[in-house]
Amino acid sequence: MCGIVGYIGQQDSKEILLNGLEKLEYRGYDSAGIALLNESGLNIFKVKGRIATLKESVDNEVHATMGIGQTRWATHGEPSVINAHPHQSASGRFTLVHNGVIENYQDLKREYLQDVTFVSETDTEVVVQLIDKLYETYQDTTESFRHTMRLLKGSYAIALIDKEDPNTLYVSKNKSPLLAGLGNGFNVVASDAMATLKITNQYLEIHDREIVIVSRESVSIQNLDGIEVLRDPFTAQIDASDIEKGTYSHFMLKEIDEQPIVMRKIIEAYQNENHELVVADDIRAAMRSCDRIYIIAAGTSYHAGLVGKNLIEKLAGIPVEVHVSSEFSYNMPLLSEKPLFIFISQSGETADSRTVLVKVKEMGYPALTVTNVPGSTLSREADYTLPLHAGPEIAVASTKAYTAQIAVLAILAVDTAHAKGLEVNFDLMQELAIVANAMEALTGQKEELEELTRNYLATTRNAFFIGRSLDYYVSMEGALKLKEISYIQAEGFAGGELKHGTIALIEKDTPVIALATQENVNYSIRGNVQEVVARGANAMIISMRGLEQDDDAFVLPKVHELLTPLVTVIPLQIIAYYAALHRGCDVDKPRNLAKSVTVE
Repeated sequence: MCGIVGYIGQQDSKEILLNGLEKLEYRGYDSAGIALLNESGLNIFKVKGRIATLKESVDNEVHATMGIGQTRWATHGEPSVINAHPHQSASGRFTLVHNGVIENYQDLKREYLQDVTFVSETDTEVVVQLIDKLYETYQDTTESFRHTMRLLKGSYAIALIDKEDPNTLYVSKNKSPLLAGLGNGFNVVASDAMATLKITNQYLEIHDREIVIVSRESVSIQNLDGIEVLRDPFTAQIDASDIEKGTYSHFMLKEIDEQPIVMRKIIEAYQNENHELVVADDIRAAMRSCDRIYIIAAGTSYHAGLVGKNLIEKLAGIPVEVHVSSEFSYNMPLLSEKPLFIFISQSGETADSRTVLVKVKEMGYPALTVTNVPGSTLSREADYTLPLHAGPEIAVASTKAYTAQIAVLAILAVDTAHAKGLEVNFDLMQELAIVANAMEALTGQKEELEELTRNYLATTRNAFFIGRSLDYYVSMEGALKLKEISYIQAEGFAGGELKHGTIALIEKDTPVIALATQENVNYSIRGNVQEVVARGANAMIISMRGLEQDDDAFVLPKVHELLTPLVTVIPLQIIAYYAALHRGCDVDKPRNLAKSVTVE
């Protein structure tokens, strides 16, 4: 959620900021703005809506070699021009952009800012007004900024301009992601390296509650006591071409099609020249020594975690619990004696998961992050990381990260089984290769799936997905995909649970999509289909080769039964895509949603 870009250098900052914000559109936002500082003064441009609208509003005659910009996802105050960032102090001297949520902003208003007239409804304006107020005491921007950061509670990534100092950007963060990018004669700050990858691939991590002073020639990191912190830069391992749509009309469609390639990358990354699984020794030891695994995740990653639980328990013989991260930190269950926590996150920046990670580390328990972004916050702060090797995922609706998460969890399960001397009666890498081929075949059947979408979902206002065993987990993911981008009210249920209440919602032509890939429950799920058909439902059965019947709507290529979620989800992703497309929805950037959820 939200994205920040800042630049100070020799070039015109306007295009750099706008292009950077475009690269951050995937994070989700509802307004945007930039501030440009030059010798003539400060120019601020803000809009409600998309970056394309912001571009149209920016005065092309304004040139500046310093500036900050932000895409805002509303938390305090409705989406509007007034609430959009950047925000200015009452004096006009300080201008600021902010990601996150300031939890104590009302307290700060009461204690320090009773005589200030506020323009917006945001918590962010409190920060910039407080800096202005403290400047009256300290008469120094760095000290005013530092003392303000000491007072803030909550999550924030902040970039500040002082109109009287055109040579410095002031930056700080806590819980929200922010990086400093290094260049020759310029430096940048960004919520994500993708925003500035075209001009640099060298970045400095910024840790929580650090102050960063950025000039054209240097980046200085300090803690809140003013002590300098030295840190080596890292190279962002992202190919700039990976974040372009190419010939695709939408990122989501591109990322669906990339899934066979991702499977093959994972196979290559996690085996050696002898075709043996390669998992780091310390991760293998952590898996062997734990007595219970707690998977912490949200949304799509939570659904992948449910599949991972099945794989780890069946193959490695370790009990697994899967928890929604936003609930876990407030309602922690009784823990086992030797727990291992696995955090699953596409971005590695999920705020709710990080809250749990901080508590887990305070308690002294080991943590493993499974993520698509190795340099992310969850990756840095956990003890171990397993990367997904999926490449950047730009569309808000996760596709390739979900299947990558399941594949990596399968590798972890099989490797642990081998380490414990347990028998695994199949070659996982060979089976994943079969999965990759099946995915490729399925992505080539878009016309057939588009027709099914027209037949079942063209005019509906709601839909149900049902399955049993592993298919139940995929049903939840299929429902999530459909509702988040097409806005069709959709729910995924265990097939046997429909009769315990939900079947009351079945009426004439209600779409019910049923998954039938598990042999031991094949007849059971088909019985559930008959129950809803008897009440008027328009039922579609997606089955696995070998289990299919004549009336099934779509038949999947056969893969190993434990790995069926990797292929079952593909048609559901494609159906969701076409449902959104034919309803005129914004496929890549659905309303109210964000790719990287960086507020609790």
